[in-house]
Amino acid sequence: MNVLGIIAEYNPLHNGHVAHINRSKEMTGADYTVVAMSGNFVQRGAPAVIDKFARAKMALENGADLVLELPTCYSTASAEYFASAGVALLDKIGVVDHISFGSECGDIKMLQHIASILLEEPPEFSEYMQRYLREGYTYPLARNNALIQYETSLFDASRILGSPNNILGIEYIKALNRRNSSITPITLQREGSNYHDRYMADSGMSASAQAIREAIPIGGDISPVMPDSAYSDLFDEIEAGNIMDLDDFSAMLYYKLLQEKNIGYTSYFDVSRVLSDRIANKLSTFTSFKNFIEEVKSRDRTYTRISRCLMHILLDITERDLESYKLIDFIPYARVLGFRRDAEPLLSEIKCRTRIPIITKIADADGILYSEPWKMFRNEIKANEIYYSARAIKTCTPAKNEFSTPLVII
Repeated sequence: MNVLGIIAEYNPLHNGHVAHINRSKEMTGADYTVVAMSGNFVQRGAPAVIDKFARAKMALENGADLVLELPTCYSTASAEYFASAGVALLDKIGVVDHISFGSECGDIKMLQHIASILLEEPPEFSEYMQRYLREGYTYPLARNNALIQYETSLFDASRILGSPNNILGIEYIKALNRRNSSITPITLQREGSNYHDRYMADSGMSASAQAIREAIPIGGDISPVMPDSAYSDLFDEIEAGNIMDLDDFSAMLYYKLLQEKNIGYTSYFDVSRVLSDRIANKLSTFTSFKNFIEEVKSRDRTYTRISRCLMHILLDITERDLESYKLIDFIPYARVLGFRRDAEPLLSEIKCRTRIPIITKIADADGILYSEPWKMFRNEIKANEIYYSARAIKTCTPAKNEFSTPLVII
């Protein structure tokens, strides 16, 4: 059995994602494809535009055979945590042979070489790195300069490390190497729209997920850039009013920030004392989630970084939690969101080879998990309740209950 693994958000799934799945299958000769997918919150520190079950359905209709949930504490984290957790999840189920990811570079050997330097940190490289940091360079620029000085052949390191999918790819490779995993990484060069492109491509066939998200509220025609089944699923969610936006969580965030203003926010993951003080000092300017990010961000703190930190505060994702989860090797269980009926041999093989419990029913989790794994699972349920509560308020409908929501089976 040859199994392909993909770590993704599919927020939402579009033609580029499907092309990546299909080309990866061709390259690897995979019999089955397992996707580790972000749940209801995504890496840019925002809610997913539609919920995880709808996005899992899109994936299963367009090439995936099994979709597993990447816990929120990692799906809203930096590239290093996001990649470490995604790789751990695919590695621990015991069946994945290849991990495929898109990159602007498209050169797996170059990405592996840079990953090895960053992971091993040779003394000479570390010395260059520390020198640039002492001189006041930002971490990314210090890293770029140190790489070039350490090895002049890496003259285009700045271009490589300045692209988001390259950065994620390097982190996937580093995570695989740390684990001494037998999984082989492969990369496909991204074509068409770039990750951050905000406008629909002129060709009408290619667009970034961000461009699609921004086209939805203004009624843009997104049908050409999505597979028919995914567009139909998304249209149903639009008709139901289920499209979620960061500002749908404004009141919840403001209440949480106001409630904890006097004690500060440094217990939350990635929130420094300086940032905590800035959030408290700017709280009187709060009008919405998005506007508050603009108020708080600064030259050395990007919009995405602030959004992630505020999301960690809202969802109670603490520094202590992440440290304790890291000690149990990131992923202590695999939550199934959906699968294809004809993937039964894959599921049977996973049951034989997995090193972690497979959760298909929420109600069974308390009899399977314990201690930190159970804590992570409970926190995940709480984060999802926040998502569905905000959606319920927006649509004036009862909140979805995960305990009664069935798996997506195609």
